[in-house]
Amino acid sequence: MNAKKYNNIKLFIGISKAVLTFVLILWFLLSGFSSSLVEYLRNYTQNDYLLFVAFVSVTGFAMAVLFFPLNFYSGFILEHKYNLSNQNFWQWAWENIKSTIVGGIIGLPLLMIFYYSLRTYGNYWWLPFTIILFIVSVVLAKFLPVIILPLFYKIKPLENEELKQKVKTLARNAGMKIENLYQFNMSKNTKKANAMFTGLGKTKKIILGDTLLEKFNDDEIETVIAHELGHYKHKHIIKNLITGTVSSFLTFYLMAYFYEMSLPWFGFSEISQIDAIPLLSLWAMLTGLILEPLTNIISRKFEYEADRYAVVSTHKKEAFIRALEKLTEQNLSDKDPHPFVEWFFYSHPSVKNRIKNLRAVKI
Repeated sequence: MNAKKYNNIKLFIGISKAVLTFVLILWFLLSGFSSSLVEYLRNYTQNDYLLFVAFVSVTGFAMAVLFFPLNFYSGFILEHKYNLSNQNFWQWAWENIKSTIVGGIIGLPLLMIFYYSLRTYGNYWWLPFTIILFIVSVVLAKFLPVIILPLFYKIKPLENEELKQKVKTLARNAGMKIENLYQFNMSKNTKKANAMFTGLGKTKKIILGDTLLEKFNDDEIETVIAHELGHYKHKHIIKNLITGTVSSFLTFYLMAYFYEMSLPWFGFSEISQIDAIPLLSLWAMLTGLILEPLTNIISRKFEYEADRYAVVSTHKKEAFIRALEKLTEQNLSDKDPHPFVEWFFYSHPSVKNRIKNLRAVKI
């Protein structure tokens, strides 16, 4: 019952934030405040690039202030109410500040590239920008485990030698070479458990949360890792890269098309007008609303395939089912969400449907 209530509250807050964001941006445009802000900022700089950065910074800060109560409730109060968080207020605040700083370091150059593309390539701005975005995403995926993750967690080699050898055997059978397994101090923030397969090429790593190592036995952890290796075996990483790239190109093409078409509705004439750019955010939200369930369908299909690989490769079906049930309980996930909610919002199938499919697997 707690899991159902927790997830319904999270879902309600997520939908509310999306709707409020859309309404506020629409009001910002229709009221003329967007144009007024640009004119005000021109008193401080005539450089269009600096003006654009200032505009984004001011509007971003304003949105952060407006949504702070909701973010504080969902990220701190709610997590403590359901006994999922290990953070005090200052730890929670510091993690968010770090995330903002890292996001700014990565996001600022991308913002400049975006605005350059808009000014230089006109209605075809989306093409070079999406190509650059793809390159950046690959670079970030490669360096995530060696540069970004250590900013937030302490990562060290896995200490369980017996489990390490089992996983190395599984990895070899999946055609993947693993030099070492790692664990990270997930418990500094949360009581939830997780494992991840991250990195590309020589930086690829399997990293286990200490919360997982503490609560799960070796057989259960082995099957969880086998699931992650199933993604590798079925080439889901490459497939996700391809589908993600196609989705990105389609998303930005549609955004650019509808953005240009709708400019006159709000009294704008040029796509590079800084005060018009919030309109692009509205089309990004609407396009994402259409494409999200489609990408989630593909993602859930991949999860079912990785589940099947986990039990076939380890011959430990019951251990994997126990692991899924324990993960669901520990993370307070909804075991049986409404079918529409699962179809629209869930990138992973519900545990009820995952176990149903696993029961049908013959090993």
